Amino acid sequence: MPPFTVLHVCMGNICRSPMAERLLAARMGDAVYSHSAGVGPWHAGEPMERNAARELRHRDADPSGFRARHLRTEHVESSDLVLTATVEQSQYVGHLVAGAAARTFVLGEFGRLLPRVDLAALPPYQDDPAVLEKRGVALVAAVDAARAGAEPRFEDEIADPYARPQSFFSTVADSIEDPIRALVRALTSH
Repeated sequence: MPPFTVLHVCMGNICRSPMAERLLAARMGDAVYSHSAGVGPWHAGEPMERNAARELRHRDADPSGFRARHLRTEHVESSDLVLTATVEQSQYVGHLVAGAAARTFVLGEFGRLLPRVDLAALPPYQDDPAVLEKRGVALVAAVDAARAGAEPRFEDEIADPYARPQSFFSTVADSIEDPIRALVRALTSH
């Protein structure tokens, strides 16, 4: 059984989604597979934006070796959870792959809904990738149930820091890191 797989999606895959990808990887290691892609092809093959990489280094996450990718159907199909930066990107994923909407959330939306989930009702945490994968899939289903068909809110979106100053990247990185930490706690709480 593959590890619990989380796909992070933004516009060009050089700022927001790479930061989310690498922050989750830094917190979970090999226990999850964290990857990312962009809905637009403009930056495919390019490294992460330098200010995004700087933010990751400040947060003990490794930006090295990153290359932007254009979102493909198989990225979504192979993922247990899809976290997007905006509502529009979430809708795009839902149209790209039938059935993906139930496991696709705007990042802030997912973080906002997590406290509504009874973590004790999930499969218990164990330091075993197969058990963690089952817990993660159950967590995603529980968050979708907590959503109860409601649309994400504007404040759930992650602002685009592209071509903005480093201070803006820092603010955006905070808005990414908070729900990522909440996801890690939900996956690993006993």
